[in-house]
Amino acid sequence: MPGLAAGPEIFENLTLPNAIYDLHYLQWKKPLHSEETIANYAMRMCEDILHKNPVLVGVSFGGIMVQEMSQFITTKKVILISSVKNKNELPKKFQLARLTKIYKLFPSKVVANFEDYTKFFLGKSLKKRAARYKKYLSVRDRSYLHWSIYQTITWKGVLKTPENLLHIHGSEDKVFPIKNISNCLVIEGGTHVMILRESKIISEYIHESLTF
Repeated sequence: MPGLAAGPEIFENLTLPNAIYDLHYLQWKKPLHSEETIANYAMRMCEDILHKNPVLVGVSFGGIMVQEMSQFITTKKVILISSVKNKNELPKKFQLARLTKIYKLFPSKVVANFEDYTKFFLGKSLKKRAARYKKYLSVRDRSYLHWSIYQTITWKGVLKTPENLLHIHGSEDKVFPIKNISNCLVIEGGTHVMILRESKIISEYIHESLTF
């Protein structure tokens, strides 16, 4: 499951052996309406899973989504990359946005142009990277973007954290700072977009967690 506004292309650099793994890429759906719960959305996402006992892998907001999906299906493992496990791992500026509801001030035009508002959420350096990686931010539907931003900011966590969970996080993640993250495998120097730049070691961590 790719990150917010991202398509399956973000996984293109993973190097998991084809002889062992059968990879399936999920894509974001339009929310039914602005009030659709994340749980209901996750249940609809589960309709696209055709195999029993799958390994769910999610990046950033996709990590939040696969945790929600794990509440409805049996999974072999849930793997989070550059994500969070509960509201306590969200940065303070996200918590402030939730309390002040500042996210409601983003006009649809700005939300549709993802790079225009990444400075608030990602910081100046990642705003430049967002523009550089524009091809990966392919989901531009305004209703989806408004909905997903709201869900990220207001997410509290799932009722039951998957027991078979693996969290991989970068030491230089500016979106979800490592200081707020617990119980994870740390990739030194990894940023929030390390799925693109640190794909080899991420692939190794995934493979090791499933075979040893």
